[in-house]
Amino acid sequence: MRALISVSDKSGIVDFASALKNFGWTLIATGGTLKTLRNAGIEVMDIQDVTGFPEICEGRVKTLHPKVHGGLLARRDSEEHMAEIAENDIIPIDMVCVNLYPFEATIAKPDVTMEDAIENIDIGGPSMLRSAAKNFRDVTVVCDPDDYPTVIEEISLNGNTQYDTRLRLSAKAYTHTALYDSKIAEFMRKAAGLPEKLFLSFDEVQTLRYGENPHQKAAFYRDAKETPFSVAFSKQLQGKELSYNNIQDANAALSIVREFEEPFCVALKHMNPCGAGVGKNLLEAWTKAYEADKVSIYGGIVAINRPLTKEVALLMKPIFLEIVMAPSYEPEALEVLASKKNLRVLEVNMSREKTACKAYVGINGGMLVQDADLDCLELTQEMCVTKRKPTEKELEELNFGWKIVKHVKSNAIVVVKDGATAGVGAGQMNRVGSAEIALNEAKALGITDGLVLASDGFLPFGDTVELAAKYGVVAIVQPGGSIRDEESIKVADEKGIAMLFTGMRHFKH
Repeated sequence: MRALISVSDKSGIVDFASALKNFGWTLIATGGTLKTLRNAGIEVMDIQDVTGFPEICEGRVKTLHPKVHGGLLARRDSEEHMAEIAENDIIPIDMVCVNLYPFEATIAKPDVTMEDAIENIDIGGPSMLRSAAKNFRDVTVVCDPDDYPTVIEEISLNGNTQYDTRLRLSAKAYTHTALYDSKIAEFMRKAAGLPEKLFLSFDEVQTLRYGENPHQKAAFYRDAKETPFSVAFSKQLQGKELSYNNIQDANAALSIVREFEEPFCVALKHMNPCGAGVGKNLLEAWTKAYEADKVSIYGGIVAINRPLTKEVALLMKPIFLEIVMAPSYEPEALEVLASKKNLRVLEVNMSREKTACKAYVGINGGMLVQDADLDCLELTQEMCVTKRKPTEKELEELNFGWKIVKHVKSNAIVVVKDGATAGVGAGQMNRVGSAEIALNEAKALGITDGLVLASDGFLPFGDTVELAAKYGVVAIVQPGGSIRDEESIKVADEKGIAMLFTGMRHFKH
């Protein structure tokens, strides 16, 4: 049995090659891999001794040879194939162990040159992987060091790998080369100024029981690169398996948490916040979020940006929640939550690094792609367009409301009092309808003065401002930009309301 080994990632390769050698395999290697194995005292043939041809073009050509690919592609069950390779003095190769030049790592360097990128485009490696993968009935292809133990175990037990294993490794090799080529294509197309072609690469996390509804099949995938504030990279500490709707809601909650550095808590239902609050500590933040809407939180999701304490866990315990998310948990808090066996408890990386990412939305026959909406302006007095300016306290409240309304389905209105949501109006066909919902929620809580209001889009008429004044709103933040802005400003001035224009909107459809 013969194995050809040529790897850029040499982790575990010495032990792997040594085990193959102990099983009586003949080893063939190239360049740096040959040197590594010989330095480890492992007997290994130089690829030149197989091909009878030296490496040329600075190593660009070394395995592109009939004695390599004939040995890989010849079908062992074909008399014609076996006779042809024998006539040409070609010996079958039974295993290829190859991983590729680090192209993606190279182009990730900020100072990468075209020359550096091109020299890290592997040619022989993908060719060998594809040849071996095509002939998986007879040849084992290994492109991932994580598969070394499985391969060695099967050879130890059976003398060779099993058919099902070779099929799985073949599929893995084709996936590996496809992703590799997609990165090269993206880089070269960008350099050439060609129109975009979208290549997506996500790994399956789990097959879900169903999608939004029981008749819809669904699966959960994640990107290869870990992202903070991501349910895809969270650690589930207890509870039932996440559902499609759980994941959607969890993602929406984490997007809101990401806006706040001070102690913060949000309760969320159907991808909209039903209660949110900031405080001097987690207990105060939780209390504000819960008091904002004790009804809607039932069956909802809670996310916080501080380690969950036993004190707050005890307050959560009597409430039916689907998910609790935090950056970490006190052991005593986990003991409290453990009594609610179905409650999903997630530990989420909430590091503050800002990473650019894309948002993808599927449509019938296509896909929309945009930059994720990660920006949120800090509101200042200079943004005020009315005669009355907001007080420092009101400005603080407006900033809180502006961060929340960004994550409410359009048309979105959020009213705030004392660092907590007092009412949330989401997804209505007109903005006045959303305002009525939010303001009536505040009235139901007994809050009828000192409110501030945030709108995700501009207020094209004075009607929303008129309504807000009736419910005790003293300050408003909105993007501005309507051709009828003066109407809203005029009404605000008449009612003594301070109004800020941000120049930035946050629609969320």
